[in-house]
Amino acid sequence: MAFDYKKECKGLYRPSRKPAIVTVPAMSFVAVRGSGDPNDAEGEYQHALNVLYGIAYTIKMSKKGARGIEGYFDFVVPPLEGFWWQEGVDGVDYGRKGAFEWISAIRLPEFVGEEDFAWAVEETTRKKKADFSSARLVRIEEGLCVQAMHVGPYDEEPATVEAMHAFAEREGYVPDLCDERRHHEIYLSDARRTAPEKLKTVIRHPVRPATA
Repeated sequence: MAFDYKKECKGLYRPSRKPAIVTVPAMSFVAVRGSGDPNDAEGEYQHALNVLYGIAYTIKMSKKGARGIEGYFDFVVPPLEGFWWQEGVDGVDYGRKGAFEWISAIRLPEFVGEEDFAWAVEETTRKKKADFSSARLVRIEEGLCVQAMHVGPYDEEPATVEAMHAFAEREGYVPDLCDERRHHEIYLSDARRTAPEKLKTVIRHPVRPATA
């Protein structure tokens, strides 16, 4: 049976709607950095999604080809994730989607090394006959965070974020958003097939002890 991060790491992918403090370990991702409105059908974000899923599935399906990746195990491709920010904005201003800067990412198993990743980029480029050179293998360790499950439209996320920050402050923490630690979302629903009021999104913000 394929390893499923959502099931095996429920604390990170299936949190309660009630905020909680978590420590997030280091993880490997295939990632693409870009800017602009994610809803723009011809924008950078939509291209990034094609790149991410192309690379992730090439690695998953390597088991059927000649490439032998040391330590390989079959896995369910994890959900899409995004790290978001806007220059000069503390947090996220959902009324200015065109000003978004983002890193869109999909988690990869630990067995994926630099050589395996480079092969996956070349192989996906060959098969798809498209440019996948924007993909990067990155390592991210978020550390101490507050998170919660947001259910509903993306534009209503500020209410969940406000509740997260209020909870964190009651527990003795303050938000720690900065250039190295971003607003983070994990998309558990397919927005193309799910009603806006039923969308499930994990929201995660970095925090630090208030006395630090």
